[in-house]
Amino acid sequence: MGCVFRFVFNAPEIPGNTGNAIRLAAVTGAELHLVQPLGFSLEDSKLRRAGLDYHDLAYVTVHPDLDACLTALGAGPGGSRVFAFEPEGPTTYSDIEYRTDDILLFGKESVGLTAEERAHPLITELVSLPMQPSRRSLNLAASASIVIYEAWRQHGFAGAGAPQITTPTV
Repeated sequence: MGCVFRFVFNAPEIPGNTGNAIRLAAVTGAELHLVQPLGFSLEDSKLRRAGLDYHDLAYVTVHPDLDACLTALGAGPGGSRVFAFEPEGPTTYSDIEYRTDDILLFGKESVGLTAEERAHPLITELVSLPMQPSRRSLNLAASASIVIYEAWRQHGFAGAGAPQITTPTV
């Protein structure tokens, strides 16, 4: 199977973002972990539509709260590192040498992570994705995609199949 990266959406609000994250998990082999409360039902039609037919191909787990999630994923001293993605993070996502046991944490669409969540003792580092000045934010699923693909690239896209190249017919 190759590398398995784990990313967490903490209290996601928009079903389409989570649906796209399910698709991302399926095509990369990453694990998606959702922390309650969710701003939608997992049966929501927008979530199902965004995830298309990838729901059965993705590993998705729902956790009751952030502490339970991080504990279940083995975060902490001697365990997995937790990178929390925030616009003001002092480290840029591309400056990290990712390990396959890292936990990639993203906050809710409307406010990101709260001050209390950013100060969580299990968070290793706050990380940012560069953007043009005066821009509010990048879409949550797009942000996760950028980071997952960078982490996977650093590991040689382990487990990926051969590129699918189509040749035009004459």
